[in-house]
Amino acid sequence: MMAILKVINAFFVRALQTALIALRALRRNKLRSSLTALGIIIGVASVVAMVAAGNGAQAKIASRISALGQNLLLVFAGSSHSGGVYSGLGSASSLTLADAAAIRREVADMVSTSSEDSTTAQVIANGRNWSTTVMGESPDYLRIRDWKPASGYMFTKRDLMRAGKVAVIGSKTASELFGPLDPVGQNLRIKNIPFVIIGLLESKGAGMGGKNQDDCIIIPYTTAMKRLTGDKYLRSINVEISRADCMESAQGQITSLLRQRHHLSAGQENDFNIFNQKEIADTVKSVSKIITLLLGAVAGISLLVGGIGIMNIMLVSVTERTREIGIRIAVGAQPGDIRLQFLIEAVTLSFLGGLIGVLAGVSASKLVGVLAGFEAVVSTGSIVLAFGVSSAIGIFFGFYPAHKASRLNPIEALRYE
Repeated sequence: MMAILKVINAFFVRALQTALIALRALRRNKLRSSLTALGIIIGVASVVAMVAAGNGAQAKIASRISALGQNLLLVFAGSSHSGGVYSGLGSASSLTLADAAAIRREVADMVSTSSEDSTTAQVIANGRNWSTTVMGESPDYLRIRDWKPASGYMFTKRDLMRAGKVAVIGSKTASELFGPLDPVGQNLRIKNIPFVIIGLLESKGAGMGGKNQDDCIIIPYTTAMKRLTGDKYLRSINVEISRADCMESAQGQITSLLRQRHHLSAGQENDFNIFNQKEIADTVKSVSKIITLLLGAVAGISLLVGGIGIMNIMLVSVTERTREIGIRIAVGAQPGDIRLQFLIEAVTLSFLGGLIGVLAGVSASKLVGVLAGFEAVVSTGSIVLAFGVSSAIGIFFGFYPAHKASRLNPIEALRYE
């Protein structure tokens, strides 16, 4: 037992002495060591920053999708066309109030719906005017969209039934028309029709497509159809489903129901379109992940270049220190000691480069977030991966120079000038 302990103790003493020799060698060539580590620093920093930027962009897009509401299906009227010219989604006369009622009545797992008829109009109030989107909606619209009034309240079913001239205003529109004043209780005119503002919405910011969701006025859809647009048909229907795992089933039910109601034969295309929020979110998430991986892979190339730089410098170092290696072998150093010495030098350079690179990458990701207009998300996984790869590169690219140094003939090494 004592013999085994002595062997272990001797091994650790030799390893410690070898490590000290390796560190002294790095300290003697500070500039070269720093330049060698620079490749690893840049590589690790690039990986951390690029992955953080990709994650931040993915989170930003996901937040915009979630701003639409939870478990939401958007049913749009189809595109009308005349003389080969198509007018876009929502322009066809294919969705009716009866369709919306049928969806509420017959679709399982449906929580609530909001029939929508929207238009763009010039609004006048407080001696100012502003062009904005006027949205005719149901009273449940704010709950479906997970949107709350900052002050005031949403109109009621009674306002809907009597086509009341009441409005809930977005924060952007309110700022343009009333400045710092509280718009609740104030009057405004839409196409010269007077409305009373009963609610001010919380700010939601940009939505899908970059459109400002706060630049709007929401009124009862009956008011919009009777007093503003004169439409007999709906532009869209917002349908909230109880659970995310029921959305695909609900989408199929709505498709079958509307095809039946619109008397579409098997060979006819749908005269409506259904957008599944979950499918949109999953698609965007998948694309964002691919982009993030590509960014990380491109940045990872610089890590490989840094590893090649370490190997190059270590090979030069072996050549320059051939006589030193010969002396060490002559005084009793084993090939394993020489191999360990150069391996420690390579790993130390990559380890310190990885550590500094992580710090630089975190700082760079903050800067990227500021310049790009969103918060970069630094993940622990990217840091561990970049740091782990940098250490592995030190071992991988340092092994050959270390192995080459350990195989030097001591007599020839002592003769080397």
